[in-house]
Parts: sequence; structure tokens; C-alpha cells
Amino acid sequence: MSPAGRPRAFVIEGVLEAAMRLFWEQGYEATSMAQLREATGLSSASLYGAFGSKQGLFERAVEHYMAGPGSVTDVIGDEALSPREAVARMLHRSIDMQTDTSHPRGCLVALSGTVRAPGDDEAAVRRTMAARRATDRARIRECVVRGVATGELAEETDVDGFTSMIHGFLLGVSTQVCDGAPARDLHAAADAALAAWHAPSARTAGT
Repeated sequence: MSPAGRPRAFVIEGVLEAAMRLFWEQGYEATSMAQLREATGLSSASLYGAFGSKQGLFERAVEHYMAGPGSVTDVIGDEALSPREAVARMLHRSIDMQTDTSHPRGCLVALSGTVRAPGDDEAAVRRTMAARRATDRARIRECVVRGVATGELAEETDVDGFTSMIHGFLLGVSTQVCDGAPARDLHAAADAALAAWHAPSARTAGT
């Protein structure tokens, strides 16, 4: 129990929310323990006691993000949807989330842990975020493969190239959002990218 009589889990959720927002806005390297103490209302001893290190807190904050705002991309794995519809929903929902002004803009996974700052912690964070992005890429690839198998995409589709186009667009949204691109333009861009997702024409299929 916490000093206020609340379960520790309640306190942890609040701490993770505060830490997530700070890491999301500033990135891992730029976020100091002093800022984390101020944002969470906990002492360094309490933070280290609960999470082991700044890196440990960051990893838990990323898990919190993926269970919350970041979960918008989970629709890519919904096999009840057509492959194209799953990709479309992932892109448009991600744009809606990243442009939502109720929290930091952009995507925590795309924006954090990409700068090659020195230090073992920073290297570990880069590996963590790279692994998260690789998971997203793998799920997109599975969707593209399913698109070929169901006839939504031509058999000769370059699966890895198509996957890179979609994943690259998804990651690039964060940069556009942080530079002030309006949501309507990003949604239009997503629709333009999705225009490449179409079944082979009858003429092509018959040749």
C-alpha cells in the first residue's frame, strides 16, 4: 500500500503515465532524472526502487504506451478485416492518435531512442526501440503477404518493398506531425499511399 492507502498498482500507473509523456515529448537521452522526479512526484530512491534504473522506467513507460495510445496499430493483426482495410485503419488511426493534442504529438516508438548518443543505457534503449519497430514491420509484412494470398495484391508484388513503403510512411508521420503538418493532409497522403494497394486488373491477370 502507498502512504495514502492506495494500492501500489494505482501509484505505478500514474508514474508510468507521467514518465511516458515526458519521454514521448523529449526522448530518452534528453530526459533527466530531475525531470522524472518532478513529473512523477517521486524521489530518485523511489524511482530506482520501483524500476531499477532510468532505462527500466523507460521500458515500462514504452509498455504503458503500447497498451494505451500505441495500441492503435494493433488493428494490423485483425484477420477479420481484409488486409487492405487493416492497413488503412492502422494508418488513419495512427494519424488521429499522433495529431491528438491531449498528449505529446507524434509516436513515441518512432521518435525515441533513434539518436546514437554514447552510453550503454542509450544503446540498450536503441535496441529496445528498434525491436519494437521490427515487430511493427513484421506485422505489416504478414498483412501484405495475406494481401497477396487473398488476391488483393498481384502475385508478383515485391512483398518486402511494399512493406517498407507502408512502414516508412507510418514512421514518417511523426516527423510530419512534429513539423506541423495538419491531420487532413496526412490522411490524404495515407489514401494516396493506399492507392497502390489494388488487385491486378483482369487484363493483367489474363496475360
